[in-house]
Amino acid sequence: MAEKSELFCSAEARDLHVVSSHEDTQSRRDLLEIAIVLSLILIAVWTPQGKLNAVVSIVAAACVVAFAIAGRRGAEQLGLTRPLAGTTFMLLAGAILCGVVLLIGLLLRFVGPVYHVPLSRSWQYATWALQQEFILQSIFFVRLEAILGPRRAVVAAASLFALVHVPSPVLTPLAFCGGILFCELFRRFRNLYSLGIIHAALGLTIAASFPDKWLHHMRVGFGYLMIHH
Repeated sequence: MAEKSELFCSAEARDLHVVSSHEDTQSRRDLLEIAIVLSLILIAVWTPQGKLNAVVSIVAAACVVAFAIAGRRGAEQLGLTRPLAGTTFMLLAGAILCGVVLLIGLLLRFVGPVYHVPLSRSWQYATWALQQEFILQSIFFVRLEAILGPRRAVVAAASLFALVHVPSPVLTPLAFCGGILFCELFRRFRNLYSLGIIHAALGLTIAASFPDKWLHHMRVGFGYLMIHH
């Protein structure tokens, strides 16, 4: 009996070691994928428009798609299968925040004129907002969630989101606060579509409310530095 017990304990220990080793490997893979996508995005943000910028942007987009498809997470975990989950709550929260931004904007009108986004650019931004949410949630957050746990992942993902908005003095802190909100809503509801709507609405409201001398046409990175007022 003692020999059987020892064999059972030995087999159980081996199984635990295999599971632990697999988890470590998966965590390293998750961190590597985050690092690759983040690095490519930062390079794209900090290089002037041209061939290099275009190539890096295409490679970044390809990596996002490849990592999402090849990853171990299904469509539900990526937020793609629950378009109605938490929609009322999320849209109401977004509407309230847009109202707050508009009110603050009215108080700042004395600083200078705002940036009037053309209608064609508004639709482009709305599409880009959904793409940003996919990168933030379905690439960054879900991987950080597996490594750090849900609460810490919210803050970590929001920090990465803010980093991409440097050096804008307005968009960087707003991106961090917005990232906290977006990630927490995603953690609760796993609904990417409503997040895209909120993100687009808030971004366009910020552009129409805050002085453009602070926003530089909503640019970040190298583009922000190239616009002078």
